Amino acid sequence: MESGNHLPHVEPTEEQEPDNLGFGFPVFLMSESVVFLSFFVTYTILRLTNKPWFPPGVDGLDVTRGAINTLVLVTSSGAIILAEKALHRGEMKLFRLLWLATISLGIVFLFGQAAEWAGMPFGLDAGSAGGTFFLLTGFHGLHVFTGVCLLLYMYWRSLQPHNFDGGHEGVTAIALFWHFVDVIWIILFILLYLWPVN
Repeated sequence: MESGNHLPHVEPTEEQEPDNLGFGFPVFLMSESVVFLSFFVTYTILRLTNKPWFPPGVDGLDVTRGAINTLVLVTSSGAIILAEKALHRGEMKLFRLLWLATISLGIVFLFGQAAEWAGMPFGLDAGSAGGTFFLLTGFHGLHVFTGVCLLLYMYWRSLQPHNFDGGHEGVTAIALFWHFVDVIWIILFILLYLWPVN
C-alpha cells in the first residue's frame, strides 16, 4: 500500500533548474578577489614600513616592460569582448578567430612575464621587495595560465557541432574570469611598477 506522506516526484523543467554556473562562478571570483585584496593590503603595509624598498643598486622595476604587458592583457580583454559579440550574432568563424587572438595574447603575456623574471636584478630572497614581487606576479601568472587553458578548452568545444545550441554560459564565465585577471593585473601594475621609489 503506497504511503500518503510521499509526494510524487516531479522532474524539474529547464526554467526550474538552477543556473549553477551563473551563480557559482561569480562567487568563486569573489573569493579570489578576497585573496588578492589581502595580498594588496599586505604589500601596501610592507611598502610603507620598509624603506628603502628595493635592494641596493636597484632604482625600481622596468616600467616600460610592465606597460607593454599591461597593453597586451588589456588588448586581450578587448578581443574576448568582440568574440562574445560575434558568438551572439552567430558568426562562429569570427568568434574562433577572436578567441584564438585572446589565447595568443595571453601566451604573449606569460612569455613577457617569464622574460622579466629571468632578467630581474634581484631574486626571491631579496627582502620584502623580492618576496612580494615574485609572489604577486607568480600568483597572477598562475591565473593567466589557468585562463589560457580554459580558453583553449572552450575553443575546442566551439569546434563540436551544436555545442552552443543550449546557450553560451561557459563562454560568458571564462570571459568573466579573463576580465578579472586583467583587472587584477592593472592593480598590480600600479602597485608594483608605478609606485614612486622615494
